[in-house]
Amino acid sequence: MDRDADDEERPLVSVVLPTYDRPEYLREAVESVREQTYDPIELVVVDDCSPTPAARTLDRIDTGALAVTCRRHESNRGANAARNTGIDAAAGEFVAFLDDDDRWRPPKVERQVERFGDDEALGLVYTGQEYVNGEGRTTELKTPGTAGDAAEAILRGAGVGPFSTLMARADTIDAVGRPDERLPSWQDRDWVIRIASRYRIAPVREPLVVRRMEAHDQISDDFEGKRDVSYPLMLEKHRERAATYGPGTERRFVANLSVKLADAALANGYHRDAVRFAARAIRAAPRARSGYLYLLVAAGGEFTYRPAKFLKRASVRYRR
Repeated sequence: MDRDADDEERPLVSVVLPTYDRPEYLREAVESVREQTYDPIELVVVDDCSPTPAARTLDRIDTGALAVTCRRHESNRGANAARNTGIDAAAGEFVAFLDDDDRWRPPKVERQVERFGDDEALGLVYTGQEYVNGEGRTTELKTPGTAGDAAEAILRGAGVGPFSTLMARADTIDAVGRPDERLPSWQDRDWVIRIASRYRIAPVREPLVVRRMEAHDQISDDFEGKRDVSYPLMLEKHRERAATYGPGTERRFVANLSVKLADAALANGYHRDAVRFAARAIRAAPRARSGYLYLLVAAGGEFTYRPAKFLKRASVRYRR
């Protein structure tokens, strides 16, 4: 593929790709990095102790001129530990992340580096997303909008994007710290809040990350981890931060986090927990509608949850 003649003057981008036991997805993810229009890129694959070592899969992939290294954990330690192993190995001025079940459009890295430019106050650039079904058909496009000094907006519930959309300066990671390995979920949101609290963020509005619905829209089997670990830890880490913007932002932070947990409870069949956390969201922010909607759905159990889920998906298809 065509590369610019002045590649040696461009900053190195390190791509950290954690993987666990998904060789076919890993192949597509690696190939999407190989096909990037930007150069230079180094790819750091971190195998979180897959039963079949990822190095065997990499040996069968045509990586072209892409510089690839592979690190392997001796035990399964989770995605954030794998990302942190990759960060430790990264040599780039910028660090981007790619989950093994996602893939990138070719201009993704180039667009993000261009967006950073020479703006040292910009700590994070993220992109839009495209969701596809098992047949490869686009089911949803997510266009980003959160930008600038965005910490308060994110604490109040504004979205940014998952790890596969994110690129950060290496200096930013040194300043705010690495992803928190204690969190079994919501690691990306925690990390983005920490970055946005010290730096500006910027979007690339194009949907340059392709995400599989079957991988990301399936029922999670770790609701208890969210309820018992992630939820209280997020409150501990960020509630006081939210309060610095005023009591309204603190209440919205608690409400938004409670609604996310109510949603996870519903998806996993924990209807009593869904009612409890939807009610907590209402108490925190009585004027926000989302808590009431989740309470209504949760109160009816499966009889209301399944139709509500169907209508939500149908509305996404209709908007497209």
